[in-house]
Amino acid sequence: MTHLHLSFYCAFTLSGLGLAFHRTHLISALLCLESMMLSMYVALAMWPIQTQSSSSTILPILMLVFSACEAGTGLALLVASTRTHGSDLLHNFNLLRC
Repeated sequence: MTHLHLSFYCAFTLSGLGLAFHRTHLISALLCLESMMLSMYVALAMWPIQTQSSSSTILPILMLVFSACEAGTGLALLVASTRTHGSDLLHNFNLLRC
């Protein structure tokens, strides 16, 4: 395993651990999800370079598009929940209440 692979795995794992253990605010959960997506984007962008192939160069662009859609949806949910509940604390949200 090269240092490049190790850094990608560590970035993804640290983002997942941050998502699992620091879930007090919605914005911190969204930032952890975004860093997971960006580490996957960088890994997918470096993969064709390491394998010397040009067949899978569209995958990082699709991943970046999905990441941008996820970020936009997450920020819209953050604004809507902050307006209705007054804060972005995750323990204030109740899924059973409309």
